[in-house]
Amino acid sequence: MTGTGGRGGGDAQGTRWRPGEQVLWRYRDHAPGLKGAVHICRPVTVVQDTADLLAVWMAPGTECVKPVLADGTPVHEEPLATRYTAPRTTVRSRWFGAGVLKLARPADPWSVWLFWDHGWRFKSWYVNLEEPRTKWSGGVDSVDHFLDISVYPDRTWKWRDEDEFAQAQRSGLMDAEQARQVQAAGREAVGVIKAWGRPFSDGWQDWRPDPSWGVPALPEDWDRTPAHMTS
Repeated sequence: MTGTGGRGGGDAQGTRWRPGEQVLWRYRDHAPGLKGAVHICRPVTVVQDTADLLAVWMAPGTECVKPVLADGTPVHEEPLATRYTAPRTTVRSRWFGAGVLKLARPADPWSVWLFWDHGWRFKSWYVNLEEPRTKWSGGVDSVDHFLDISVYPDRTWKWRDEDEFAQAQRSGLMDAEQARQVQAAGREAVGVIKAWGRPFSDGWQDWRPDPSWGVPALPEDWDRTPAHMTS
């Protein structure tokens, strides 16, 4: 995998990746006993990396890391009341859907994902509320904030995962002040949607990946700690 630097990874906030470089898009866990550990890791290909926007492509068939319950049960099958407190582990799993284009402006507390059906029929945008991403030599790290928004081609939208957002608070994964900040970020994102601002107005739904790009490999040290976190 290119673009990943050494095992420790360096602080790459001031660097720019070239189109076609392969990096990791990761999320760290909130759960008690696992807080800060990487529990989602997706190898992606850089589409664009500028001062204004990071765009990456997750290809169909990409091997990723995802959380599961300790006995291997998918997280979404656990009852909501214990979904965030039941013991967890991680497994490797292929992304078998159509590919996903992820767009993120550096300071935004969300990223915007584009989904297509097979055959490139555009389905929707997905606003994933999250901690602004920390960039390091091998990719970006964030923490998911549970609450999300789906946005459709006719410009209608709806909140997603409100039940999980409420349960995360009840389970102690998010305090009241952080929840208020996430809700404020969500309202800000809705304002962008209603105004049909960027990236919704940028035509990314017509973008297509370079046919020469391969499917990035998941490295053995996918959970390595970036150098900026070890000091």
